[in-house]
Amino acid sequence: MENQKTKNREIGNLKLVVISYILVFGLKISAYLATGVVALLAESLHTLSDILISVFLLIAYIWSKRKADEDYMFGYGRAQNIAALVAAILFVFFTGFELYKEAFYHIVNPSHAIYQNLDWAVLILVVSMMISAAPLISLMKHKKKGAVSKAQLSELFNDELGLVAALLGTLFIMWGHPIADPIATIVVATVIVANAVKLFIENSRLLLGKSPGRQFAKHLENLALSVRGVHGFHDLKAEYIGPDMVNASFHIEVPKNISVDEAHAISKKVEAKVLERTTCQSCTIHIDPR
Repeated sequence: MENQKTKNREIGNLKLVVISYILVFGLKISAYLATGVVALLAESLHTLSDILISVFLLIAYIWSKRKADEDYMFGYGRAQNIAALVAAILFVFFTGFELYKEAFYHIVNPSHAIYQNLDWAVLILVVSMMISAAPLISLMKHKKKGAVSKAQLSELFNDELGLVAALLGTLFIMWGHPIADPIATIVVATVIVANAVKLFIENSRLLLGKSPGRQFAKHLENLALSVRGVHGFHDLKAEYIGPDMVNASFHIEVPKNISVDEAHAISKKVEAKVLERTTCQSCTIHIDPR
């Protein structure tokens, strides 16, 4: 089970992300107002949505750590998946749509673009890349990542890719190719939408009750059969109830000539081993005398 130190580290990482986003947003919007580069406006809108979404993900992470109660008997772990799903929808329908609209407008109306202070834009983009890299590195060092952290990590990669696209677009404007500005904006939007779709699919599967897979099932079977007195294993039912949190139910076969107390003792040993060596948070074991 995740200890308090790990929880505090993950919450700290998410808070660091929010702070870095606020700093980067201020830099990007200032650079856009000073230069008129649409790719910078795209990145500013991107970061503004990141701020709102990151705060939402942080709240969802804290909420997901609530203990199980009579209303939610398997806990609140899926709150992280719901938050990631909502984040994916926001990426597509708000940020992605607005960026595409702005980019195509400037492709159709190139004469409306007026650029200035492009050196300032390049400096801001480089500084923004350095600021965004801090929480990205911090999250990458964290080996165990829940749905919220994975969603945040994905978006930090989006940020770096978007910043690279905006930087290249700005450089090409300086070299006399203004069409690079809306093209860079389209690249930023496409990166956002592609990762959002991936995030949506992944978390939708978990919310539908995705199983941990065959390798997990085989590992569970081997653990059960390793307990003395267990002669068979069958009818496994397992699903994710949160990030790296599994609810499992299965049958074990025990000798039919033993007492009820002995059979119960065997099942408790199996349960203890499963909870210790897997990501199962709850385990229901049915005893079949054979």
